[in-house]
Amino acid sequence: MLDLDRSTILASGHEADRARRDRPAARVRLLSFPVTHFRDDLSFDEDAYRENIARLGAYDVAGLFAAGGTGEFFSLTPDEVGRVVRAAVAEAPDGVPVVAPAGYGTAQAVRMAEDAERAGADGVLLFPPYLTEASQEGLAAHVRAVCRATRLGVTVYSRANAVYQDATIAELADACPNLVGFKDGVGDLELMTRIRSRLGDRLVYVGGLPTAETFALPYREMGVTTYSSAIFNFAPEFALAFHAAVLAGDRAGSTGGWRSSSCRTARSATAARDTR
Repeated sequence: MLDLDRSTILASGHEADRARRDRPAARVRLLSFPVTHFRDDLSFDEDAYRENIARLGAYDVAGLFAAGGTGEFFSLTPDEVGRVVRAAVAEAPDGVPVVAPAGYGTAQAVRMAEDAERAGADGVLLFPPYLTEASQEGLAAHVRAVCRATRLGVTVYSRANAVYQDATIAELADACPNLVGFKDGVGDLELMTRIRSRLGDRLVYVGGLPTAETFALPYREMGVTTYSSAIFNFAPEFALAFHAAVLAGDRAGSTGGWRSSSCRTARSATAARDTR
């Protein structure tokens, strides 16, 4: 089992090797991707965001990913990303790592990674390059540039126009000591199996499909025991209980909990409609 904790996120080089060896097998926790709060004029509502970070950080999570996909990275300016990351760093409880985003073109991603380190973030989630299709060689060059720009641990997000093949990830793992994680947003179980087989515990593997809970059980069979939970934003107790059931191999508890939660959501929506 794998854990994304402060020692793993911060580690690089020999420190990363030591962190992986010392990582307790039982410490496998959920990842939180908080929403970003906006005012009516669509400006960043920092007070509401900080309040939410403090609330979510009080739960037993492995890390808070500021301005991630759920946090509307795609709709924030670079300056706003910096403000969101700094607010999360300032408000997160002690011991809860904050991971910042980097993305768009390589030069912009490098600047974001550098700013994440200045802001006091504990790691970087590297999003796909903006718009352009790229070869595996191009994607590898993109990752190497970002890893060189920071001492923080970098997790690559494989999805859309940046689907990393197992040979590419193996090459990057050798070349970049601070490449610490692989987040899958594709759902190609065969590819994930090849990557996991080649690299073993060299990386932390994160399930990153939309509504990741629906894929948690098959991923667990491959040893991918953590995932990004958007549901955690709205129903943290349910999200944590579901994750615990997945880790325990409690198929009835996880699928049954999902169905009952869906039914509750449907009943709530029906009740809200009927009162209008």
